Amino acid sequence: MTTLPSVKNPKAPGVDSSDVRERILECASTLFYRQGVRAVGVDLVVEQAGVAKTSLYRHFRTKDDLVVAFLQREDVDFWATWDDVAAKYATDPAGELAAHMRWIGERLSRSNYRGCPQINVAAEFPEQDHPARQVARAHMQGLRSRLDAIARRLDVAHPDVLAAQLALLVNGAFVSSDLLVSDDATRVLQTSARALVEAARSAG
Repeated sequence: MTTLPSVKNPKAPGVDSSDVRERILECASTLFYRQGVRAVGVDLVVEQAGVAKTSLYRHFRTKDDLVVAFLQREDVDFWATWDDVAAKYATDPAGELAAHMRWIGERLSRSNYRGCPQINVAAEFPEQDHPARQVARAHMQGLRSRLDAIARRLDVAHPDVLAAQLALLVNGAFVSSDLLVSDDATRVLQTSARALVEAARSAG
């Protein structure tokens, strides 16, 4: 494991509380994504972030709170990319869908890609009422909702069915990235999405 740089003196003058919080969250997010949430304890986060344990608990009351913040942080990044792409295809739903499949495929092809954080965490916490699982569930619902919005702009009879199929395609790609060679993901996603759209139009 690559050791993250540590803060030499987290209590030094000029160190803003928000900077300490971000430092902790950045370090925890890296560790959670690389090693899994259950494998990473708060002691390791504290050590790698170079902060006092009291500082961690000042910003995150429990480890669960830290995990939730990690997932929410990932959400912000994912949906910001999604919205940037969507804004470029406001009048072209087919083009928007293809563009989403392209950037998601590129994400899957990263050398450090270890799967969708939300899916990974949901798999670690089977308890339906666990706060981290609730964040992961909301992410999946958000994906389905956004795909449904695209499907309704396409000329298909049952957009809800198409949206469900597309969601399964994307989530399946997230958990199957190891089965794809580096230059396969985008092509597979785009051709599969196009086939689903064509089938949905034919069924109508």
